Amino acid sequence: MITKVLMVCLGNICRSPLAEGVLQSKVDSEKVFVDSAGTAGYHIGNQPDKRSIAVARKYGLDISQQRCRKFDVQDFTNFDRIFVMDQSNYENVIAQTKNEAEKDKVRLLLSEGDSTIIEVPDPYYGGEDGFESVFQMIDNACEAIAAELDTK
Repeated sequence: MITKVLMVCLGNICRSPLAEGVLQSKVDSEKVFVDSAGTAGYHIGNQPDKRSIAVARKYGLDISQQRCRKFDVQDFTNFDRIFVMDQSNYENVIAQTKNEAEKDKVRLLLSEGDSTIIEVPDPYYGGEDGFESVFQMIDNACEAIAAELDTK
């Protein structure tokens, strides 16, 4: 059986595409499917932010083929685990749940791993440095998720 993991941020243009690409690189694609979405539909159909693409490329990952999409309630059925980047994303996703089983699928990404920070900050309005630090946070959390899934 394949485990399906969804990464969620606000616009699906910076953080969640990075998280999708990073986790994909750490798991067996025949055992784990990873996707991403945004709670807002600002960038539907667009590539991730060029700065996210650049920082991913720096670490040997190509996320340029991803396309932004909006989170949909059907995602609760389609995915086993839903990781959100910050408290606002968490509240937006939880508000769409219909039952405890759906709520149980949703967790803050940085609750995984050894981070003392609970939110992945949105680097969209900042500079290149923000994308680098966000990549490192996501990489650490995805390492813990991959170890938990134990697929590679």
